Amino acid sequence: MGHEFSVKGNENKARNTLFTVSFSLIFILIVSQTALTIILVSKINLLQGKLISIEKEFDNKLEVSNAETQNKINELSSSLIDVQKNLEIKIGSISAKTSADFSEIIEQATKSVVSIRTDIAQGTGFIITNDGYVVTNAHVLSGARYAEAITQDQQTKEMSLIGYNLTLDIALLKIDGSYDSLKFENSDDIKVGEKVIAIGNPLGLSFSVSEGIISAKDRLGDNEFPYYIQTDAALNPGNSGGPLINTNGNVIGINNFKIRGENLGFALESKYIIETVNQIALKKLKITLI
Repeated sequence: MGHEFSVKGNENKARNTLFTVSFSLIFILIVSQTALTIILVSKINLLQGKLISIEKEFDNKLEVSNAETQNKINELSSSLIDVQKNLEIKIGSISAKTSADFSEIIEQATKSVVSIRTDIAQGTGFIITNDGYVVTNAHVLSGARYAEAITQDQQTKEMSLIGYNLTLDIALLKIDGSYDSLKFENSDDIKVGEKVIAIGNPLGLSFSVSEGIISAKDRLGDNEFPYYIQTDAALNPGNSGGPLINTNGNVIGINNFKIRGENLGFALESKYIIETVNQIALKKLKITLI
């Protein structure tokens, strides 16, 4: 009996030990599985965070790329417009040189010419910047109390005087608005015999043009300076302050005066216009315009 009781006791101990070991193993497995699950969830969340970050970064880059593409398209469109305008000007210049047809050049240039009317006189001016700075002869404004500009499309604009140079008979004015402007050509490059066009308002006849050639350059003016182009293009009262342009449509002079006799008109050369206008602008506006 004693022996049998001892065997049963050992069996119970074995069972208890087995149960304890099994429970420990199950507990370890559960803990390990839980820890693994936590690690996996953490990894998944981390990956999801990275995926979201990558997606946002991709979206941002896509937006930037789209914006850059649109900017490039806008730049190309603007460039194409500029190319088209330059091409039209060059075609007009070629037409003028080969066939003596100045119509396209004149059509472009007159957009930048204004008729200047004061309470005592009338003259001409031309726009030199897209924001409405205008050059004319100072004597057009002499003694006037006010001045207004009439544009090619018949709009009347009040003019404000920026400054003037009486020696070279140049005045700088400003009108409000946005405009086409005339470009200047270096008068050192002009040649005697070259075709020119004078644009102005002779005797109140608005936006008249006359064709001629350069008869001479570096002529003396009333101020005793050899700064003037002589031309046989017709200049009459009202032409003063208007542009003298070449077959490229660029300003080579400003119509200034004529003397007795036929076909004797004079225009201040463009390099002196540029120099004088910039001197006035620096003094009054602290900038250069041309």
